[in-house]
Amino acid sequence: MRIDIISAVPQLLESPLQHSIVGNARNNDLVEIHIHDLRDYSEDKHKKVDDYPYGGGAGMVLTPQPIFSCIEHLTNQREYDEIIFTAPDGEPFEQENANRLSITKNLMFLCGHYKGVDQRVRDNLITQEYSIGDYVLSGGELPALVMVDSIVRLLPGALGDSESALTDSFQNDLLEGPVYTRPAKFRGMEVPPVLRSGNHQKVKEWRFEQSLERTKQVRPDIYKKFRKEQ
Repeated sequence: MRIDIISAVPQLLESPLQHSIVGNARNNDLVEIHIHDLRDYSEDKHKKVDDYPYGGGAGMVLTPQPIFSCIEHLTNQREYDEIIFTAPDGEPFEQENANRLSITKNLMFLCGHYKGVDQRVRDNLITQEYSIGDYVLSGGELPALVMVDSIVRLLPGALGDSESALTDSFQNDLLEGPVYTRPAKFRGMEVPPVLRSGNHQKVKEWRFEQSLERTKQVRPDIYKKFRKEQ
């Protein structure tokens, strides 16, 4: 898989993509991640990439020229399965989106910044817009990192235990239940006996019950959806 990320502040992206699961996936050639500085494509003599919005109002807007130039440069070299814009008014990014994108070949992310991007970019270049929540951040770099992490960890070989991703929250439309590790007793608190019983069927049933209860308490919206589909 290849992922290209376009940003006006590429420094925000460098370090998180070099460590942990994403960093290991890159080192093991499971994914190529390329970061593009939007200013490198600006035709302005001062390398500006933003300007005031037409009609007035607060904030600055990313101008279309450097974005068009960058994306056209990349799309002339290869086809992209999706060109994604990270925006607070985009479609909510969920686990099923990560699952679908994890089996693609080439992805591109455009990170908004300041007040956003010129609408002509969104109308003509973007194939998908995603939001990671109902709040506003300073830019699209953090959402892009969140989405890239959620996608890359699903690639075959990215996790030490290939089954781990399949048991994550949301993979079966429920939240994951509690997990425990050694020691079996810590400061008077004990691991539930069923998890130490060696009875795999009982453990499976217990985990499902705990998952149901956790989802019911924390995310009743997901719980209702799950029950409705059963």
